[in-house]
Amino acid sequence: MPLNAPCAYCVPRPPAPRRRLVAFVLAGMAGLAGAQALPAEVETLLARAKVPREALGVMVIDAAPALSGKAAPLLSHRANAYMNPASVMKLVTTYAALELLGPAYTWSTPVYVDGTLANGVLQGNLVIQGRGDPKLVMERLWLLLRRVQALNGGLGIKTITGDILLDRSAFVVSSQNPADFDGEPLRPYNASPDALLLNYKSVVMTFVPNPAAGTAALSFEPPMANLQVPASVPLSPGRDCGDYRGALQADFSDPFRISFKGSYPGGCGEKAWPVAYADPASYAERAVLGMWQEMGGRLGGRVREGRASAGLKSAFELTSPPLSDVVRDINKYSNNVMAQQVFLTLSLQQSNGPGNNEASRTLVRNWWRDRIGEADQPVMDNGSGLSRQERVTPQGLARMLQTAYVSGVMPELMASLPIAGVDGTLRRGASRVSQGWAHLKTGTLRDSTALAGYVHTPSGRRLVIVAIVNHPNAAAARPALDALVDWTVREGSRKP
Repeated sequence: MPLNAPCAYCVPRPPAPRRRLVAFVLAGMAGLAGAQALPAEVETLLARAKVPREALGVMVIDAAPALSGKAAPLLSHRANAYMNPASVMKLVTTYAALELLGPAYTWSTPVYVDGTLANGVLQGNLVIQGRGDPKLVMERLWLLLRRVQALNGGLGIKTITGDILLDRSAFVVSSQNPADFDGEPLRPYNASPDALLLNYKSVVMTFVPNPAAGTAALSFEPPMANLQVPASVPLSPGRDCGDYRGALQADFSDPFRISFKGSYPGGCGEKAWPVAYADPASYAERAVLGMWQEMGGRLGGRVREGRASAGLKSAFELTSPPLSDVVRDINKYSNNVMAQQVFLTLSLQQSNGPGNNEASRTLVRNWWRDRIGEADQPVMDNGSGLSRQERVTPQGLARMLQTAYVSGVMPELMASLPIAGVDGTLRRGASRVSQGWAHLKTGTLRDSTALAGYVHTPSGRRLVIVAIVNHPNAAAARPALDALVDWTVREGSRKP
């Protein structure tokens, strides 16, 4: 859908009287974008964290001023300062995607048969074409390969004499090294986007203690071809769990072998440990081959990158969950690589070429201009917030959340946000004041901590809150942001 086409999910341009009210609201926000007195408890907690008030940007304002009749912010402090919002930037990506693609948008993964098929034998190649599906996890890869093998309702292929080709051409190949961002290449959050993103390029090891045998059984998913993993590790005595990952002394450096020099603490019970695979470039090939072989399939050639012959029609397509479900996973659990997949999908769907970050940045800038206005344009990088370059102003983000609140996709965006003290990244830590009353996206990087979303008050008032701290001690300032949410719940319930 071109950016200048009518959007089925967008709010029509308001009539002149409402436009005047919107202009009044923006003028009020701009007039208070400097510094106001912060709540005393916030000031105290900032001082305790050794974070100056100049490192904080805040905007608290009614979600729908046209409905409440209250245009002035409850609180505005350095709201026009461009700041790094960390994972809160996912709000921009997911809201833009909900409007530009629609909540029911789905990704397809076509499968092609390039050869002749008879009696369960494919004389030729099987091609799996990635189209950016952010949720092609292990279970769905199994369903895809099961359909290739199934006699009833599938292709009935048991043997492939040629190769399994993996087509990743829908996205411009990322040159990102998983270690580039913070030197933690084995952290799943550092996985890079991929047109054929399988299981987030991660493996999951599950440890189950067996005290009688003095070992902990180790299972490993997905099955990875040509990777050696021990069936068990020694079990250490004691009831304490502690740092079980450190106690195992795992060595992931060899893509062909995972080893453990330590032991698994007996007091830990069953644990699952997700780890990014040491050689992400070969992950898809190893995962597809390992699962194909485990399912009893035979392959004469190998799994490699490639494309289907020109003009070949797909034998079937695996369809993803809808975008509304994907957005919930992104925001509830702050999934970086899924956010980047969605960001790249914007340009994949709106251009003739492959998805790439620069084209997606342009699309989001144009969308922001059309929906939010020229002011406070966000500085986008990869759309996930896992970036040192991304910037946004608190007042710009607040205006976007106000626009979203009266849009057709408000229910989907609101439902994707963690609920304070209930689920997602906010499941723990909320006070009694804010528990259940706030839908917030949080973000944390070195030198940055942030939150943004909606606060619902017992009086029925609905508020937008944006708070960002950029400072070397930003992590220690998180209690100050939590106190700000509590203040918003209380202050928003006061009668004028």
